[in-house]
Amino acid sequence: MSEDTFPERIIQEYVPGKQITLAHIIANPNPDLYEKLGITDTTLPIGIITITPSESSILAGDIARKSGNVHIGFLDRFSGSVFLVGKIDDLIASLESVNNFFLNELNFNVTNITRS
Repeated sequence: MSEDTFPERIIQEYVPGKQITLAHIIANPNPDLYEKLGITDTTLPIGIITITPSESSILAGDIARKSGNVHIGFLDRFSGSVFLVGKIDDLIASLESVNNFFLNELNFNVTNITRS
């Protein structure tokens, strides 16, 4: 068989670096979302951080909690996910603090804080 018989195959592999890949605020979440996340306070906005390496989520949660009046709704050190609950201004302050620390102290790549 000739090489032309087989289609070219490209294999892509994700290799996580030192990065915050998502920093987002959901200002007015759908009530179902709270239930699926196991968050009992259904009146406050939700902040989301995803980070690699995933163990860094522990540090991100600690910094976020100390930087604003937010509560950790969920933190997973295996997936690098942190969900925060708080008022918009507190979520913004917390996400900015997390971004600043990881950028300036740990030389991570960080993303812009987005909002929906």
